[in-house]
Parts: sequence; C-alpha cells; structure tokens
Amino acid sequence: MDVGSIGSLSTALSQARTGDAVAVLVMKKAMDVQAQSALQLLQALPQPASNPANLGNSVDVRA
Repeated sequence: MDVGSIGSLSTALSQARTGDAVAVLVMKKAMDVQAQSALQLLQALPQPASNPANLGNSVDVRA
C-alpha cells in the first residue's frame, strides 16, 4: 500500500462520515416535521361530546 492510497482512503472515509452525518440530520428533521404534523392533526380533532350524567350508571341484566 503506497502513501497516495492512504491519503485517498482517508479522504473517502471522511466524506462517507460527512455523508452519514448529513443523512442523520435530514432524517431527524423529517421526523420533527412528521411529529409536528401529527400533533396538528390531533389538535384539529373535535372534542368528544359528553354524555348526560344519568347514562352508563346501570346495566339491565334481565332478558
């Protein structure tokens, strides 16, 4: 292995590391955007209507 190939290997590894770091940052940003979109969808849901107080207090078990 000559000295020139060691330098090119070092450069290639450095570029790969930089590419991996960029990919991770893009993935994190995409996940943040998805989380924000999901939160907005959940907040847009209407509140469920509450039942009157007398409903659900007893069960008719006669057939």
